Amino acid sequence: MVAQETILSEGVTLPRSQDGSQERSQDEALEDLVRQHSRLVYRIAYAALRSHHDAEDATQETFLRVLRYSRRLATVDDPKTWLARIAWRVAVDRSKRSSRKPEIPLEDYEGRSVEVPSADASADQAMHGLQVGALLERLIVALPQKLREPLILSTVEEMSPREVAATLGINESAVRSRVFRARQILREKLAERGKLRSQA
Repeated sequence: MVAQETILSEGVTLPRSQDGSQERSQDEALEDLVRQHSRLVYRIAYAALRSHHDAEDATQETFLRVLRYSRRLATVDDPKTWLARIAWRVAVDRSKRSSRKPEIPLEDYEGRSVEVPSADASADQAMHGLQVGALLERLIVALPQKLREPLILSTVEEMSPREVAATLGINESAVRSRVFRARQILREKLAERGKLRSQA
C-alpha cells in the first residue's frame, strides 16, 4: 500500500537515549502499528473523505499524530481503536476544512440513478446490479451525518459496536440504534425505488 510504504520509508525515528533501548522499542511498536493498521486507517479516512489522494494524506497525518504521542503507546489498551479514533478525527477535520460537498437531503437523490440501455439481457442484469450499488452508495452519502458515520464504520469497515462507539465518542447503544435506523431508511428508499421501477 502506498501510504504504508511512504510512512515507513520516511522513517518513524525518535531521539535515542544513551542505551537506545526504550526508543528502539517505541520505534518497533510504531512500525508494528503502521504495518498492522495502515489499511484500516486508510479505509476510515477514505470513508470520510471519499478521495484516494485526501485519504492518503489523512493516513500520513494520522501516523504523524501517533508519532507525536508515541510515548503514550505503552499505556494504550486497544491500539486499533485508539488509532481508529485518531484517523476518524483527522479525516473529519480535513473534510470540514475542504468542505467540498455539502450534505444533500435524501429527497434530492430521487430519480438520479443513471439509466444505461442494453439489448443484452445478462448485460442488462449486470448493469442493473451496478446501478443499485451506485444508488446505495449515493443514499449512504446522503444520510444524516450521525446515522452515516456509524453505518460506514460498522458495515463498510466492519468495526464492532464497541470500536465504533470509541471512535465516534458515543455509547454502544447509540451506535446500534443509529445503524438500525440508517439501515431502515436505506431499505425504505430502495423499496420506493423498486415500486417506481415496477410502475414504469
